[in-house]
Amino acid sequence: MLIKKYEAPTEQEALEKAKAELGKDVIITHITRIKPKGLFKLFKKSVVEVTASVETETDYQKKQFNAAPKANLNAYAKNAADFAKASKPANFEAVLAKDDEKSFPIEQVLDNIQNMLEKQKKETPTVEQTTRVEPEEKPESPSMTCIKMIYNKLLSNEVEEVYANKLIAEIESVIKPDSDVKTILSNIYQKLVLKLGQTQTIKITDGKTRFIFFIGPTGVGKTTTIAKLASSLKLGLKAKVALFTADTYRLAAIDQLRSYASILNIPLKVIYSDAEMKEAMEDFSGYDAVLIDTAGRTLKNKEQRDDIEKLIFSVPEEKRDVYLVLSATTKYKDLVTITEGYSEISDYSLIFTKLDETDCIGNILNVKMLTDAPLSYSTNGQNVPDDISRINPQSIAKQLLGGVE
Repeated sequence: MLIKKYEAPTEQEALEKAKAELGKDVIITHITRIKPKGLFKLFKKSVVEVTASVETETDYQKKQFNAAPKANLNAYAKNAADFAKASKPANFEAVLAKDDEKSFPIEQVLDNIQNMLEKQKKETPTVEQTTRVEPEEKPESPSMTCIKMIYNKLLSNEVEEVYANKLIAEIESVIKPDSDVKTILSNIYQKLVLKLGQTQTIKITDGKTRFIFFIGPTGVGKTTTIAKLASSLKLGLKAKVALFTADTYRLAAIDQLRSYASILNIPLKVIYSDAEMKEAMEDFSGYDAVLIDTAGRTLKNKEQRDDIEKLIFSVPEEKRDVYLVLSATTKYKDLVTITEGYSEISDYSLIFTKLDETDCIGNILNVKMLTDAPLSYSTNGQNVPDDISRINPQSIAKQLLGGVE
């Protein structure tokens, strides 16, 4: 697959550029308007940027491939192999497992973290340097120093104190006073991976339609996340995908989803009630996946909460999946209220958005330990269909302990 971007004063001109270069089979995956910046922005006009892709080999691709230097041949081969591989899996998990492709051995993780801790230990004044030690006082054991440093690292990543204490208590119950740093780190790393659990992602099964609901508060990026998943399902798995929206309170949300549906050339249906949802199920029974956007509601309002619940339960349990979309930047106290409110409606898996807007990912562990709901995807930007991947527990554990990605 070849992906290119084109800029022009209007959307139509940009589309014509893409078709002229890539051919009539071009697929438009993203359209955005770029506003001018800087001192002279008043004298400049905005432009439209179109992201286009083509799946078949065109004359343009042949020309570019033949002209490419030898150093680029491996990259072309890798892209072709990755796409061929991605188009075959039986479930969506293999398409978005980007972090898994960059797997790292635990020894490397532990070495990185150990180096960080030892450096921090050298920079931290010892008890002898800061206070006078009385003869009867015993110096702190190396294992205890290491545990304290791990504890502080978890807190600095905004892991809630109650969960950090629980993890440390579990570690202290199994390690020995003379345990070395690597043994302690290995134990805490494995504990974190187990706490985060296995991710649960969208699975496509031949002959069975999945109705997939996306719930969550306003402003977390539900609609964009749906567009990313729809695009990946269609382009990556060649799945037959449709979009529903029940967010009839925000016309902008319907227009946004309609734009994505038009770009992907997939149907969009507006759902106003659970009765309409039941009718639509029959009409779209030939699709692999129907992704359903819902309104961000105030769950303190019982009527609004009941509306979402009726919509979800209009689909039989064996045919539906529910994903709660949360922002990684939301305060944990608010996340508690949100997750508890939605747990009264349905069981769900967790999607975290806006990871690119925060340096701390402790809320992923916090909410997982609070709800015990399966983790699924995370997003780290606005680009469609990019900037989304399956959550990798090993990667999250590494970052929580201070490992560098």
